[in-house]
Amino acid sequence: MIHVTPDGILLSVEKIRETSPLIHNITNYVVMNTTANALLALGASPVMAHAIEEVRDMVSLARALVINLGTLSPSWVESAFSAVEEATARGIPVIIDPVGAGATPYRTKTFRDLIRAFSPTVIRGNASEVMALSTEAAKTKGVDSTNASHQALDAAFQLTEELGSVICISGETDYVIHNTTVTKIKNGHPMMQRVTGLGCTASALCGAFAAVQPDAVRAVAEAMAVMGIAGEIAAAGSPGPGTLQLRFIDVLYQLNETDITGLLNVEEGL
Repeated sequence: MIHVTPDGILLSVEKIRETSPLIHNITNYVVMNTTANALLALGASPVMAHAIEEVRDMVSLARALVINLGTLSPSWVESAFSAVEEATARGIPVIIDPVGAGATPYRTKTFRDLIRAFSPTVIRGNASEVMALSTEAAKTKGVDSTNASHQALDAAFQLTEELGSVICISGETDYVIHNTTVTKIKNGHPMMQRVTGLGCTASALCGAFAAVQPDAVRAVAEAMAVMGIAGEIAAAGSPGPGTLQLRFIDVLYQLNETDITGLLNVEEGL
């Protein structure tokens, strides 16, 4: 069992703030600013580099690599494969966010090829995206899930068995799955679904936690808990998603032991 505790989360947050690990993001245009600000607010050091001429060099400096091809193109796909190959060779954690998998054949094939070529450390996506990685029947609506997170459990178990990766399904309840281990994170707020890029931000935070926590399952569970806790605090008193987005960054910056201890809502097992 993976026991996610307030003390463990706080220790990881303190390590991020103390060491400011470089997190290399090959991510989409929509979320670059939000993702970078969230990592900075938490204490990590973000870099967004996708040119094929430098991705391997940048990976060599990083403590984690996050791949998010929400606005994919052939050149970015080439860079992603090159970066993941380099990170895998160096033993650097790789987080794959299969944005919109299931929406189009090109997008779905790209992500399927990527995860099966390198077996990433972590795959984090919504239910429809996770299902699309393992079955032809799954479809997404643009980049939004058409399924509840629990509906992707079978697909997640298939993927972790095949690849050995930690699979994170985000939704009303977040599931972190590795082999037969299941951790449920029940933090968060419905208004978070109205802010573009927060799912992408979750993947970036998984990279930050994986940079300081060698147990990838624990790292992902801690990252998702922090994501949900920060969302709950940010939503309190926010009249709408615009305010929530601003407050979310502030909450990450100010996150403390009282917040984590008072709000953490995690269950082990199904």
